[in-house]
Amino acid sequence: MRRDFLWDDDAAGGNVAHIAEHDLTPRDVEHDFVNVIRDTSSRSSGRPALIGLTPDDRVISVVYEEIADGLIYVFTAYETEE
Repeated sequence: MRRDFLWDDDAAGGNVAHIAEHDLTPRDVEHDFVNVIRDTSSRSSGRPALIGLTPDDRVISVVYEEIADGLIYVFTAYETEE
């Protein structure tokens, strides 16, 4: 399934800046969607989430929403333990 990602690079509050606070890049997150370990949901928001691997094999959690068919908006991503 093809996925596109909506990346908001507004330095003050975009999702690119937010994941950068966790030492992650859009490339890391997009790789995670191809290398899923487990689908889950966010405990705080109830949004869909997944746990997967970055290109350098870090385990990360990604909280997202599919805002249109195949279009993903990432709210946050951070390193986690599986």
